[in-house]
Amino acid sequence: MFEKLKPQVTEIITQKSSSVEERLLQICQLLNANIDYYDWVGFYFKNGDKPELKLGPYVGEPTDHTIIPFGKGICGQVAVSNENFVVPDVQAQDNYIACSITVKSEIVIPLFVNGENVGQIDIDSNTPDPFTEADERFLEFVNEKVAGIL
Repeated sequence: MFEKLKPQVTEIITQKSSSVEERLLQICQLLNANIDYYDWVGFYFKNGDKPELKLGPYVGEPTDHTIIPFGKGICGQVAVSNENFVVPDVQAQDNYIACSITVKSEIVIPLFVNGENVGQIDIDSNTPDPFTEADERFLEFVNEKVAGIL
């Protein structure tokens, strides 16, 4: 499944006629439509010089979490740790910011440009523990592609 999506991600990224925002939204739509346990797909980016993340393009239920301080929640922790964070069961996480009661698990992969953590892709799933190492590698691929247009 992921191998089938890689060329489509690359195709979206190389569409020079679309803005960066439009391309990021298309990637969110592609992943949400093709991976049945990706229920909310979005990007967060560092908010200028502030120690916080700002919500970028996303697909899924609307969220109140448009600004997330570094260190808060899964996304905020990844902004500090610079490491992938896979949460098989969000209920078991102390530092979790609930977006929706239907969310059971989450995966957040940091996005680096020239070695600097500038944002992340965040995926919520209504399925308990669906994420594997294959998801991590695929989302790292997506972020590498995205980094090329930021």
